[in-house]
Parts: sequence; C-alpha cells; structure tokens
Amino acid sequence: MVIALLACGFLQGVDAKNETEVVCPNKLQVKWANAEMGVMLHFDIPIFNPGYNFRNWGTHPDASTFNPTELNTDQWVESAAKMGAKYVVLVAKHCSGFSLWPTKAHEYSVKNCPWKNGQGDIVKDFVASCKKYGVKPGLYASTSANGYYHVDNPGVVQKSSPYTQEEYNKVVETQLRELWSNYGDLFEVWFDGGVLAVDKGGADVLSLLKELQPKAIEFGSPIGFPNRIRWVGNEEGFSPDPCWATCDTGEEDRKFGGKSDAKHWNAGEADFTLRWNSSTHGGWMWGKDDEDKIFTLSQLMDKYEKSVGRNTNMLLGVVIDTRGLIPEPDVKRMKEFGDEIKRQYGTPLKRTKGKGPELTLTLKEPTNVDRLVLQEDIRKGERVLRYQVDGYADGKWVKLGDGTNIGHKRIIRFPSQKVSKLRLNVKECKAEPIISNFAVYSILN
Repeated sequence: MVIALLACGFLQGVDAKNETEVVCPNKLQVKWANAEMGVMLHFDIPIFNPGYNFRNWGTHPDASTFNPTELNTDQWVESAAKMGAKYVVLVAKHCSGFSLWPTKAHEYSVKNCPWKNGQGDIVKDFVASCKKYGVKPGLYASTSANGYYHVDNPGVVQKSSPYTQEEYNKVVETQLRELWSNYGDLFEVWFDGGVLAVDKGGADVLSLLKELQPKAIEFGSPIGFPNRIRWVGNEEGFSPDPCWATCDTGEEDRKFGGKSDAKHWNAGEADFTLRWNSSTHGGWMWGKDDEDKIFTLSQLMDKYEKSVGRNTNMLLGVVIDTRGLIPEPDVKRMKEFGDEIKRQYGTPLKRTKGKGPELTLTLKEPTNVDRLVLQEDIRKGERVLRYQVDGYADGKWVKLGDGTNIGHKRIIRFPSQKVSKLRLNVKECKAEPIISNFAVYSILN
C-alpha cells in the first residue's frame, strides 16, 4: 500500500498512518450510482390549463379540468426502459397542489376529476408499470410550493392563504405518509425547492423519511438522511468538471462540484429536459407546439457524456400530454438516444481493470481510437486525485487526456489517434487506486 501511494505521488515523505481518510458510499448509494440513468415524468393540471400560474393565489383550476383520455402508465415506463433508464421518478404533486393519487389530505386530486370517474390512482398504476418493466420507481414529493394552499418556496404559507402553517404541515405529513406507505419501497424521493426546517416552522419530514423509506435515495433536503444525493447547479445536463461525489453538509448548494477532501458522500444528479429549456414550463411539462424543440441526438449525447461521463447520474425530464401519453416524437427520440448510447459505449475495443497507479491496455494491432471510459470501484471511495492517459503511437507515448476525479465513471473524448496500447497513470491519489474499468473504443462510422 505504501509503495502504491508513493508511486502516485500522494504521500511522498509522509508516513502511511497519515494517509487521507477515504470517504465511502453506503450500499444504497452504490446501487443508485450503478443505475446511471433515470427519467422524470411531469404530469400536472397546468397542461390542461396553459395560462395558469400557481403564484396567482386562489386561481387554481378546478379538478374537473384534469381529464386525460388515453392515460397509459405502461407506455411511460416502457419508453423509459427502451431508452435504458433504470429508474423513473413520477411527479406525484407539483406546484399546483393537484395530487395524482386520491389523497385524504384534501379534495384537490384525481378523486374529483373525470378520469376513471374519480376512482383512479395514477401513482398506483405507475408503480405497477415499473414492476412490470423492471424499472425502479421514484416519487417527486415536493413540499415547497402548493398553489392550492398558497404556499411558496421553501414551504412557507403566504399571508393570503386561508390556511395556517400548522394546517399545511399536517397536509404535508399526511401526503408523505400516504406516498411512502402505500406504494412499496421507492428507489428515489425528490424534493424540489428544499424543505422548510422544523426549527423554522416546517413539518418533520426527516423523521417520516427515516421511518417509512429508509432504503430510498433522497434528492435535496432534508439534511440528516444517510442516503443523499445533490443537484449539480443547472438543468442543462452538464455537471461541473470536476464533480466529486463528496461534499460538506450544508455546502452542496454552493459548491456544486463537491470537494475532494469533504467528509460526506453526496453524489450529483444532473437533471435536464428532453425538450429545450425555452419550451413550455422550461421543457418539464407538455406544450402542444413544442415538438420541434426536442434536443437532437448529438445534443443529447453531449449531455450524456457531460453528466454520466462526469461522475453523476443523468435524470431526463419527459413530458406527458393531455391524452396522458408521452408524445410520439419524444418516444422516438428516447429510443434513438438509448440506441446511440449502446452504439457508442456498448462494446469497447478492449478493457481491463486493476489496482495500483498504472494500468496498460495492449491492442491486437494499431487502431484508431477516440474515446475511453474510466471507472473506480466506488465501494472503496474516490481515491484518484489526478491522472493522465497516454497512447502509444509511432514508437512514442502521446498524451490523450488528463483530469482530476474519476469516481463512478469518467468519459474522455479526444481527437482520433492510431495507437497500439494505452496507459493510465495515476499521478496523485488518496489511497491505492482501484480501477474497475479502463475501456477504449474505436472510431465509429
């Protein structure tokens, strides 16, 4: 171990007992990172009422306007599965306050809409579809905004509301208990806009989460849950570079790229939309004239390489239209996206793995290559702090790329180079590097 550390230049002149502590994820965080790609589905009453603004308190559309005529959750989840998503997060309640399940907390939900004569439960159908297609279910359970109750970020009841903060807190507790008790284990729970802390008058969401969904991954607040992940600071699908999986508690909203020497595992999730951000509701919700604003395949691949390829999971926002279906152009692009990921990164020219500061890949013959994938065994933490990859071309080593963190996955693109072998050289590390995948890919036609 000491030899390996000396070789990567980290502990020169330092005794091994002073080795930097390596922070490791728990098993649930490892499982989440291995999933790599998810889909988020927004389906809310504003798509039936395009001019509605939840901050115009008291103007929420009647529940009777929510009337999808062909709703099919199988279509949603099958489309995500064909793209390669391993989990899907359904927005069970967004800013309007309208709830996609027959909540007992209030009357503003599917139980008072024409769909299935008020007898339906979209959350129940969604979870069943996830089980059918082998995809993990997640739920967006925002507490921060609610037009029906006159609530704005981060969960504060406004002066105009006919309800008190205590009454709204009771609604929050009731709804979260329903969502987290009635639909089985969830892979991920999503809080948008944070959670109003208990000491500031909010509901005790943390205790409920620990009690009812201890195996879920939590995006956002509240702080104190062991299975946390964080936002990367934008909705463009581009993670910071570098983007460490560790950060200091309370700093994840200010240091989106994390810190190599932080003490808490809190990896990033890069959320972005299939449609341009200039589309209806920022691309998160359906608009009938937005079909021409679907990102191109090359744009989506760029986002994939700068999210999954920068040590974060990718969460793709997909719209549901007034029929209750993902529109056909979106379904088509999702499938194309998944196929292109497989085409470009499904089968490497050659791969290896191993421990220590240096790994070499020897090819059968000199071959044109233009990308490679590096992965650490994150069960043992992020150990690599600085690395370089070289290719052997025309009798000499040529630099192909370098960087700082690797983490769960690092994709490196470079100009085409004909090489006979490649070398990974870890120049600085916290502890002996454990590389689970060093793969190189030939140029595609």
